[in-house]
Parts: sequence; structure tokens; C-alpha cells
Amino acid sequence: MSSTTEQNSAHDKAIDPLDPVLLTSDQQVAAKIPFERFLDCIHCGLCTSACPTYLETGDENNSPRGRIYLMRAVTEGKIALTDKVAGHLDLCLDCRSCETACPSGVQYGRLIEPFRIGMQQQAVKGGKPKSWFEKFILFGLFPYPSRLKWTLLPMRVLQKTKLDRVIDGLGLTRLLPTPIRRMHNLLPQLPPAADPLPPFLPAIGARRARVGLFTGCVSEAMFSPTNRATARVLQQNGCDVFIPRTQQCCGAIHYHGGESKPAVEMALSNVNAFAEQELDAVIVNVAGCGAMLKDYHHLAEESEFLNDIDREKLTNFAHETKDVSEFLYELGLVPPTGEIPLRVTYHDACHLVHAQQIRQQPRDLLQQIPGLELIPLPESDICCGAAGSYNLTQPDMADRLGERKLKNIQKIDPQAVLAGNAGCSLQLQATLKAAGYKIPVYHPIDLLDASYRQVSLGQ
Repeated sequence: MSSTTEQNSAHDKAIDPLDPVLLTSDQQVAAKIPFERFLDCIHCGLCTSACPTYLETGDENNSPRGRIYLMRAVTEGKIALTDKVAGHLDLCLDCRSCETACPSGVQYGRLIEPFRIGMQQQAVKGGKPKSWFEKFILFGLFPYPSRLKWTLLPMRVLQKTKLDRVIDGLGLTRLLPTPIRRMHNLLPQLPPAADPLPPFLPAIGARRARVGLFTGCVSEAMFSPTNRATARVLQQNGCDVFIPRTQQCCGAIHYHGGESKPAVEMALSNVNAFAEQELDAVIVNVAGCGAMLKDYHHLAEESEFLNDIDREKLTNFAHETKDVSEFLYELGLVPPTGEIPLRVTYHDACHLVHAQQIRQQPRDLLQQIPGLELIPLPESDICCGAAGSYNLTQPDMADRLGERKLKNIQKIDPQAVLAGNAGCSLQLQATLKAAGYKIPVYHPIDLLDASYRQVSLGQ
């Protein structure tokens, strides 16, 4: 073999994404992604009209097709993973709207998520430490509802005494670090502190199902009335409801932050917590949590921390998980009788409509509430800018998308906005409040609960 032929052969191997021995440090980022997933994209561009960041910037690099080009080029060793390339990938909301639009079935989420996890892990290996915000807030606070409740206690006092308005009026929040200031602006009117739900709530009427209720972390700390409404609606529909005290965060924050081991530990804790009862389904009312719980089978495939038994447990749990609207629709809703004379619109949470493919079920349930008028929302399935912690880590794009959503809401002028995700509720409430547009944001289950109990919303 000539020296030239040997050089060409070595070069081909060096950029071969299927040869882990010769990968560069940049290529190692995608080492766990089957290369065939990149080849599924035929570059037709139908995803671009569904992508929020492309709609806002018009930059091909900020489209799903463009990001797949970038990730593949890094994987093949054709370009370096520079800060500019990483910036385009980090700007992705992971809303998965491109998956809904794609005619070729590209698993974009199974590309961008492990690729970004690889980016974060490589950064740590390269000596880049986690920021204080990631370490103490994202990983140290948000996934733990008990810590969140204690942290929110001073804010509850400020809201009750109206001192929060004084602080806002004086502009004192400008003295806070940007992420903390944004957290303050996103904070809703907090409900009174409540005792935990009991471990078991019996079905009302004939028992139709045995379910577990996943209560979440941010949702339990900030939207605990919705968890209680969910339990009551399930009871009204003939469900025995089990609420394990040992359940934990779904693991999404750690998983998407490149902390795979804690995410796996949380996932296994949840599997074991719900395994004690023979359940027909595990019910979740937060779209982001539901998408993560249903992705436990991907976690099982990708994690090196699991044995075969645990992988099977995670896969089975993923198939048992149901969004509350999905479950009630399949079960057959017991008709609510209380009238709610309200003009409302429904925002499709990305991780419900795109990641879980649940679009019509919530609307069909809402239309069974007497007196309720459901008005279509323009661009309902375009992301509002929440996207988990995105509105804290990518504030400029989050605000642009929040403004886009606000304009569409104002076009139809509803009396309330509905959303099936805690993050969307925070983003929508903050955006509406900043614009002085005083309408409430509810979870669809809040309306069903009020109709069943024949009470006014909020009672």
C-alpha cells in the first residue's frame, strides 16, 4: 500500500462516526448517537415553518434542518464544535415541533438531547465547572419540592403583605443577578401552603381504575391546588388514586443538564415508588414531566448505570405513564354538570402536543363543560418560550417568543388562557402581567374540577 493510500485510509477512519477509537474530543460528543438517525433527515425543510427559533431569526442554523447539519458535521469531523456552533444548538428549545411537521419521522429529540448532554459532559471534562446558578438553583433547588417550599416561604409573606409590589415599584429587583431577577418576575401568585396529599384517595362511585398521581416538584411547590384538583377529578371518574410519598422529581432537569447519574437515580426511585401498587396508569398533569417519564425507556437505552432488570422496569414505567387528559379521554369522561360561563383559549404545551402527540384530547374534555366557550388560539402549538429552564438560560429568545404568544392571545381577547404545563403557566402569567393584560392562566383540570364541584374557579 502506498503512503498516500495509507494517509487517505487513516483520514477516512479519523472521521468515521462509527469508529469510537479514533474520534476526536468534539466527535466524542455524539459517540452515543446511532449515526443512522442523522441520515433520516432528507433536508426537505418542512420543519422550518414549525420551528420557533427559525421563525424569529430566519437563520438556517437556528432551524432543525440546520442544527442536524451542524451536529452531523461535528460528528463526521468536518467542523469543530466552536462556541458559535454550540450557540446555535443551545438556542434550540427542544420543543419537538419539528417532529410533528417532519414527513420522514426524524427523531430530532433523540439527536439534540443526547448531543447537548455530550456537549455539557465534554465541557466538564475540559475543566469548565458548573455555574453557581446550575449548581445551586437548577440542580440544587428546583428538583426538590420540600426545598422549594421553604425557599418560597419569604415570598409568600411578601405577597400576603403586598410588600412584593413595593419592591417591584421601587425597582429593587434590578439589584439581583439576572437569573434570580427573572425567577422573581416569573413567580406566580403563590397558593397558601398546604399539607401533602394523603397516600390514598378512594374512587367516587363504581371503581373504574387504579392510578398513581405524579405530583412533580415545581408543580407541587407553586401549583399545588392543581394537583389536588387532579386527584378530585380522577376520583369523580371512578379512580382509586395513590400518591406515593417517596416519589421524586422526574429527573428532566438533571438529564437535560448532562447529569445522567442523578437523573437515573431519580427515575429508579419513581419506578420503585409506584411499583408497590398494581396500577392501570401513572397520571401526570405537567407536560414536561410527562414527556420525561415517557422517555424513561430512552434513558434505559442510553444509560451505562443500569442493569437489565432496571432497564426493563424503566421501559415498563414509561409505557404506564399517561397525561391526565389522555387518560380521561381514553377512560371516558364522566360528564361534568357545573356551568362555567367563560370564554377561554387553549395553548398547546410543546411537550404535550409534540413530544406526546396529545392535541385534541384536552379540547374534547373542555368542550364537555357546560357554558364554556373555547376559542382557537392562533399559532397555538408554537412555543411560548418557557421550555423548562430555557426562559432563565436564554432570556432574549424566551422574551421574543413570549411576546409572540401575547400578540396572538390579544387578537382573540379571551377571559382566560389554559395550558397543561407548569412552565407554560409561569411564562404566560409573567408575560401577561408585564403587558398589563389582566387575565388568569389555568390548567384545564382546574376547570373540570370546578365544574364537578359546581364552584367558582379558584375556590
